Amino acid sequence: MNEQLTSTWTVLDEAHRALRTVVAGIRPADWTRPTPCAKWNVAQVLQHAAGDQLGYAAAITGTGWPAFDPFAPTGHLSDHTSAAVEPGSGLAAFAEEAMRASAATWSTIPQDATEVASPLPQGKLPGWLGAGACALDAAVHAWDIALATGQASPLGNALARDLLKVARELVEPLRAWGAYAAVVPADPADDDTAALLRYLGRDPHWTA
Repeated sequence: MNEQLTSTWTVLDEAHRALRTVVAGIRPADWTRPTPCAKWNVAQVLQHAAGDQLGYAAAITGTGWPAFDPFAPTGHLSDHTSAAVEPGSGLAAFAEEAMRASAATWSTIPQDATEVASPLPQGKLPGWLGAGACALDAAVHAWDIALATGQASPLGNALARDLLKVARELVEPLRAWGAYAAVVPADPADDDTAALLRYLGRDPHWTA
């Protein structure tokens, strides 16, 4: 462990913790399982999530962009070679490296920052919103992987409440880009986590 495992932004650290937890629970047979992201399996979701973490860091530093399109993940990090590669091979380590890079970069951003570069169409964002957007991406994909692999949800209601504030600031324009599906109708029994998931276009009771 080193200092790059955490940032100065609690919401991002909690989201990274959620993603690490579910990645640690992925079994070899899980990589090709379907997920709530209908077009992607577990390996593709994790590759996308890792690529997005690199994207948030690179937008700030100007270097370190992912070498693939995070919105067209293959689930294989070595597609450029002729060797056969197992689905998901190396992705856990790659995701860890991406989270370290993200946390290290966000540690350089002061809490009162008013303009921070982002990879989103919105461009520069207040620091709290940019860090929250980066956290939102990691956390929701942690949930996707958890549901797909039979693990418990890594999202707690406190984190979900914080992320819903972020989502309401950012998500609507992103739906047009295909980043999020339409809102799923609410249920009276919803807790904060379910409310967040529905707002992000996910069914809290999704099953494969």
